[in-house]
Amino acid sequence: MNTEETNVELQDAQTKDAADPAQVAADADATEADVSEADLDQEEQEKQPMTGGGDRTEDALSAGREAVVGGEKNGSVKVKIPEEAEDVKFTGLNKEELLRVAGTPGWVRTRWALLVVFWLGWLGMLVGAVLIILQAPRCRDLPPTNWWNDGPLYQIGNIHAFTDAQNLKGLQQKMESLSQLKVKGLVVGPIHVAPPDEAMRLRFEEISPEAGNLEQFKGLIQAAHRKGISVVLDLTPNYQGSNGPWFSNISVTNVAERLKSALVFWLNEGVDGVQLSGVERVSSVVPSLWSDIRAIVQNGTDSGPNERVLIGITERSVAEDVSSLLTSTGVDLLISRVLRSGDMGSMEHARVVQLLYSSHDQTKLAWSLGGRAEGHLASLVGPALVKMHQLLLLTLPGTPVFNYGDEIGLMDESTKFPKMLWDSEEELNGTLQEERSERLSCRSFFRSMSELRGKERSLLFGDFVLLYNSSSSLAYLRVWDQSERYLAAFNWAEEAVVLELSHAMLPRQAAVVLSTNSSILPADSRVDLTNLRLGPGQAALLRFPYTG
Repeated sequence: MNTEETNVELQDAQTKDAADPAQVAADADATEADVSEADLDQEEQEKQPMTGGGDRTEDALSAGREAVVGGEKNGSVKVKIPEEAEDVKFTGLNKEELLRVAGTPGWVRTRWALLVVFWLGWLGMLVGAVLIILQAPRCRDLPPTNWWNDGPLYQIGNIHAFTDAQNLKGLQQKMESLSQLKVKGLVVGPIHVAPPDEAMRLRFEEISPEAGNLEQFKGLIQAAHRKGISVVLDLTPNYQGSNGPWFSNISVTNVAERLKSALVFWLNEGVDGVQLSGVERVSSVVPSLWSDIRAIVQNGTDSGPNERVLIGITERSVAEDVSSLLTSTGVDLLISRVLRSGDMGSMEHARVVQLLYSSHDQTKLAWSLGGRAEGHLASLVGPALVKMHQLLLLTLPGTPVFNYGDEIGLMDESTKFPKMLWDSEEELNGTLQEERSERLSCRSFFRSMSELRGKERSLLFGDFVLLYNSSSSLAYLRVWDQSERYLAAFNWAEEAVVLELSHAMLPRQAAVVLSTNSSILPADSRVDLTNLRLGPGQAALLRFPYTG
């Protein structure tokens, strides 16, 4: 294109612009739109994270100051200047920048220092926990026990004397009262048909009509089990005769064979064990009988080997003889007369207990004063000492066994099977009211002791530690692991005594739990164990915590 043509086109363009104002306005608007779009682009850039540090900030400012060209008119350029730099915001570092910072030597050193501090702290806590565990006293595992080790056994040797109904149905109706005593097992009978001294007419599997019938016995078992009480049946063969519990020596073998089949019958009816008298007679005539009986009793158990008990009764009173029988017969419990050998004092009590305790596991020891043949506790020791002997039996290491009525101080009169006294709501006066109050007090004491015996570990299976022993006084500890310790103290003398007790496990003071004379030693009072005073015929149970 030549110069002349160029000048002509320029003139035409100028003429056209001057001749079309609307077009000029449209071009101006387009220029403004372009500038606005540039502003929006600038704001979007400001919102983006900074990725170049100070250089990027400076670039943003430079970019903001650059002219945004929207269009040209007659060689002129319209420019828009954005706001100042204070509107630019720092929004952090992106991933690549963080990785570059993390790789610097300073950050690496800081990171390793933090890791070292963390692991040292964790290791310190671990070492501290191990030291605490090692220094803490170790807890002993609970020993294996059976239901007959968990509380007292209650013997009802004569159904007629126990209730007004005089049969098994009447016994069933008294189950709530027995449950309140916290007993773990009832020893019932004998109730089978056994004409005195007539071995040929003996019928183990038939209940005497005077005692009731089989349906009543089943009802009794069900009622007892609902209360958590087990039922043991006494199957002593000649329990009404005078020729001994097993008739004559000649008849022992024959009677023993008949007994074996009867055991299977009664176990199938739901009894929780059997009791047999005359252990020494059987051991001398048929030595293998006890092991056979034991096998039948244990084999009849579906739920476990320790659910049924075999109890033997011997007339022996020498501790060494009782220990030998306990070993040779293999019975679970052996009731003897070791606590009633003549007018034995507390020194003999302590010797007997220590000898049997050192020779046998306490789960096999049984302690009794009285019974079907011996009579009631109150008649044997005197009414004033009933509570003392309740405390003794319920705190020795082993199973306590009581005769019916021992919980209320029932006395034998013309018979060893006196009628059981049940308190009624009728009004009493004078001597009768006083006697009733004494029975209730005795029963309350028994119940409190029985409840403690069934739940406190030191009394359940704790160690036996003799503290004091004289001709008339006795004190011992029952201790289990970290459980509360129990101290039983007795004074059989007719005058007061002061026991100066000393042992590594003893604190200076202990709290009174129960006392046979609450006016002298009230419950919850504290006593000085180095100067423990007991009144005549008084006993007390004290308690103190484990201190490490």
